[in-house]
Amino acid sequence: MLKQLVKFITWPAVAGVLAAIVIMQWQALQRPAPAASYQLGAISFADAVQRAAPSVVNIYTSKRIRERRHPLADDPFFRRFMRNNNRRERLQRSLGSGVIIAQDGLIMTNAHVIAGADEILVSLQDGREALAQVVGTDTDTDLALLQIELPDLQAIPQGQADQLRVGDVVMAIGNPYGFGHSVSQGIISALGRYGLNLSTYEDYIQTDAAVNQGNSGGALINTRGQLIGINTAIFFRSGDSVGIGLAIPNDLAMQVSRDLQAYGRVIRGWVGLEVQPLYGANNRQSLQVIATAPGSPAAKAGIQNGDIITHINMQAVVDGRSTMQQIALLRPGNAIDVTLLRSGEEMNLQAVVGQRPEQ
Repeated sequence: MLKQLVKFITWPAVAGVLAAIVIMQWQALQRPAPAASYQLGAISFADAVQRAAPSVVNIYTSKRIRERRHPLADDPFFRRFMRNNNRRERLQRSLGSGVIIAQDGLIMTNAHVIAGADEILVSLQDGREALAQVVGTDTDTDLALLQIELPDLQAIPQGQADQLRVGDVVMAIGNPYGFGHSVSQGIISALGRYGLNLSTYEDYIQTDAAVNQGNSGGALINTRGQLIGINTAIFFRSGDSVGIGLAIPNDLAMQVSRDLQAYGRVIRGWVGLEVQPLYGANNRQSLQVIATAPGSPAAKAGIQNGDIITHINMQAVVDGRSTMQQIALLRPGNAIDVTLLRSGEEMNLQAVVGQRPEQ
């Protein structure tokens, strides 16, 4: 009887222990791996690079340079001692990068990459090459649009530059020093950089991703492989730490490309104002008009020297640079409402945007 009682008690206990072991092992399998192991695969950006790299091209340019004629070549006496009196030519070569933005072969790059080039050779990641034609250039933003004729081209996916944040991880893809497709990684260090006198319209993305000679015109991408900027310049001083690269936001680049494709140049709005900032309470800024171009839209609207502009289209002005860029984005014929103060009295005027004169 005692043996039966022990047997009756023991088997449920053993079964319970076994069940507990099975449950613990199942829970262990369901538990997330330690942080280091879990993140090991997440730190690779290979998928993003694979998505964007086929759309980034290497650009090689050549320019014929006529060497200066020797100043004594026209002298009959000294001409006898010169073996070759003819002016000679030499080829000057340079390199850069570009980004395929449309499947029909449109390529965005920097204007300084192809400036003065007699021949532009584009090399793709898959090894194909083609000579490019210039669709148009815009020195005000240092951008240029090229066209190549090749089948099966891959346009780069577009990101949204207005959603970028300082600290976002980014990658630069280009052709540094002619090495071919190379990728560097960093973060966004700052947004809206300007005042560098590199171009007329400056609104740069600053990054610490390595950008070197030959990267100009290449792609700055996010971790999803989307284009967010065109790498344009590097900033350095002798003795300083490197790590300041500048890129043009892709929304500005795409707007320029659309105009270059449609008109061969960029059509910008213009009102003919010259302003200087004024700071009021709480460091709030307004713009004082210091000059109006004769016959300009501003003059026709009745805007006068000394007027203080507080709002454009019901939006408070931030600074003169951003306000003039806001106007430049408008099309000729668009009307803008200008709120200003004149002798302490608020006034509302309307100006019809004109076309910015060629510089």
